[in-house]
Amino acid sequence: MNNSILLPNQSGELYAHTLKPGKDFAIPKKQFEKRIALSAAHVVADPLATMDPINQCAIDWEETLAYRRHLWSLGFGVAEAMDTAQRGMGLNWNAAQELISRSVKEAKAVNGQIACGAGTDHIQPTSQVTIQDVERAYEEQCEFVEKEGGRIILMASRALAACASSAEDYVKVYSHILNKVSEPVILHWLGDMFDPALKGYWGYEDIDQAMEVCLRIIKENEKKVDGIKISLLDDKREIQMRALLPESVKMYTGDDFNYPELIKGDEDGYSHALLGIFDAIAPAAASALHALDDGDLPKYDALLEKTVALSRHIFQAPTYAYKTGVVFMAYLNGHQSHFKMIGGAESQRSIVHLADLFVMAGEAGLLQDIELATYRMKLTLMQAGIEQKNVAIQNV
Repeated sequence: MNNSILLPNQSGELYAHTLKPGKDFAIPKKQFEKRIALSAAHVVADPLATMDPINQCAIDWEETLAYRRHLWSLGFGVAEAMDTAQRGMGLNWNAAQELISRSVKEAKAVNGQIACGAGTDHIQPTSQVTIQDVERAYEEQCEFVEKEGGRIILMASRALAACASSAEDYVKVYSHILNKVSEPVILHWLGDMFDPALKGYWGYEDIDQAMEVCLRIIKENEKKVDGIKISLLDDKREIQMRALLPESVKMYTGDDFNYPELIKGDEDGYSHALLGIFDAIAPAAASALHALDDGDLPKYDALLEKTVALSRHIFQAPTYAYKTGVVFMAYLNGHQSHFKMIGGAESQRSIVHLADLFVMAGEAGLLQDIELATYRMKLTLMQAGIEQKNVAIQNV
């Protein structure tokens, strides 16, 4: 097969590109020792479903669960039904319940680690919603996750952001829910770059004031907080907060721009990981975490160095569209048979963005089957009207 390909650049001009062979990431069959590493996992849409593709969730359960087994086989835990799974952006609560139930059963079957998102996305985030409504919504979802046997990731609430009148409302709601849960949870501070509806979370747009409220909630409910994942794409803020956490509370980085240094850490501390980008760079990340376990920091740095440019590209503004790049990576690598997403989210990135992703993924050694990846990139380009030479349409 001809592995050369014509790609569009930022000016719309075409240039020739040929993928280099992917890297052979040596990954021992054992758990990570020095860091907890959870990968937020995407869902695979069912492209043949006849239901409304915009307003209803059609999921290919076989390929969705197969990808979770892939992540577990590499040593990762799975962070289920999070924003990477298009939670609240295509994946509604009804579908999330089935996803959580199926994934927890799969995790038990393979002895895999799993934590599941619980939020309030089954109620509308309007000013008519009350604090009591938010509490009941959180209670319902937390009870479901615990009943299914999953650990809870307490997701940020659009409804709470819409109806809270002060920081005290956040303190009240979180303290109420943390008092109700059976086991310690992972809190999630999701920045408004990921979800504009969460602007001013914790009662303040000023990060220092917001952090103070969040830390107060953690310290007042320390026994019910395993850790906190912050997704602010600001390494300095994460390090600042990490230093202020109680000793028993973990920091899980959600920084898809600066994760290598935050996970590696220094003499003052380090972060564990709960990252969406791990879905897309799983083999490189797994190999790097084992290198970290072995104390081989040069190897750790080298394995992750070229993944950073790819991650920053996937998570560029508008950041909420990052799921498109994550799913495209899975398609290029043969983990799903098509490039369709629930809610039609495959259209959220341009063909030039996807072409640049293809090049960066290749430079990072993350496209394992270069013939398959090139063929699928060519098909994607052809759908955008960019014809390719010597391309035979066949089942690959």
